Amino acid sequence: MKITFIRLNMFEHISSDAMKPVLFAVIKGLTPAEHEIYFLDERVERLPEQIDSDIIAFSVETYTAKRAYILAKKYKTKNNVIVMGGFHAGVMSDEMLRYADTVLVGDAEDTWGDFLADCVKGAPAHKYISEEKHPLTAVPDVPGIYRHNYYGIGVYQLSRGCKFNCEFCSIKTMYRCVRRKPRDVIYEELKAAREKIIFFADDNLFYDKNSALELFQKIAPLKKKWACQISLDAAGDDEILKAMKKAGCFLVLIGFESLNAGSLAEMNKRANICADYTEIIRRIYRHRLLVYGTFVLGCDGDNVDVFDATFQFAVKNKIAVTNFNPLIPMPGTGVYKRMEKEGRLLYKKWWLSDRYRYGETAFIPKNMSPEQLRDGCLKMRTDFYSARCILKRLFSNPINFIPLNFFVFIMANIISHREILKKQGQLLGGILNEADVD
Repeated sequence: MKITFIRLNMFEHISSDAMKPVLFAVIKGLTPAEHEIYFLDERVERLPEQIDSDIIAFSVETYTAKRAYILAKKYKTKNNVIVMGGFHAGVMSDEMLRYADTVLVGDAEDTWGDFLADCVKGAPAHKYISEEKHPLTAVPDVPGIYRHNYYGIGVYQLSRGCKFNCEFCSIKTMYRCVRRKPRDVIYEELKAAREKIIFFADDNLFYDKNSALELFQKIAPLKKKWACQISLDAAGDDEILKAMKKAGCFLVLIGFESLNAGSLAEMNKRANICADYTEIIRRIYRHRLLVYGTFVLGCDGDNVDVFDATFQFAVKNKIAVTNFNPLIPMPGTGVYKRMEKEGRLLYKKWWLSDRYRYGETAFIPKNMSPEQLRDGCLKMRTDFYSARCILKRLFSNPINFIPLNFFVFIMANIISHREILKKQGQLLGGILNEADVD
């Protein structure tokens, strides 16, 4: 069989912030050699007008769901099979089946092989559901499946799932537990990696202190340079930070989310509530690591003062890169269920609406209007990535002038500035023309 596997973009334009999709290598390793498989990444290349394949597969996130459905209509023929998987399948599999012949729910390791075997027999099922029982193994570095350089940065995943359960986060809709690769498997996988700079795509690289220290000690001899996402319980530990730096870490992504303890409690962000953000950031800088901070605005405890306070905090603490995001009720999360129950959703399904635009919110905040939330976040983003603010943050922190840190700081800020201008106000995916989503 001939298979085309597509990584979708939110919009019909080429992105400059696309990371290497590790799923391509996973799927390639799971596909029997007798099948002919091609990989397309819409974020970095234009999709063809027609695709002549027996199977067309889409990896779907909530933000790309409408795009998947539009393309499914475009590429569907009487002779092919449209299959969809990804995070959105975990909560919206029945919605997907309106546009796809088959939906894969959960890990591809548990579903992709069975799906292909049934396709060979001519009888694929409508739905395959992973039970998360397949052990995580090394992902082979397969030449030829990536036609884009992705800035020479490798993307690897050491674990799946997160030990926390934040109300706004969709991770738990995909993974019920945390599963991790054995350290020896991780070592061999990274040893075989061609890239010298790595991003770990784990939702939280830190599970517990002992296993983290053992991991960092194991990979240190590889001399890779890497970035990762960690929680504040790790970020405040000097022993952990020292071991990370020694093992090659240069940047940590941290979900600060809010400066408001009430909003953190509302999010169920337990690890953050009593944390001293400023002291933790200083500690990270002492180990010469950059900080990528994420913030969520628009919780019930937030009013219009939250924008300036959060912006000033990020600038004062010289954070290298940020995301200032309006709270978005993702399907399947506690936030979505609560907003739906309270009648505060602006759309039945914002991800399918032909009115919703990127950068807007999809609910009615308690202490501001939806427009104030949209405009407040946009102003924070544009001000933070203005030339003046970039230079102010660059020159105020000596660790930015470590050669790799300098390169990462400059490139990340330039790309973030560019992507804000591209994405803000854009219609997700295109026009779907569904009457029941608004």
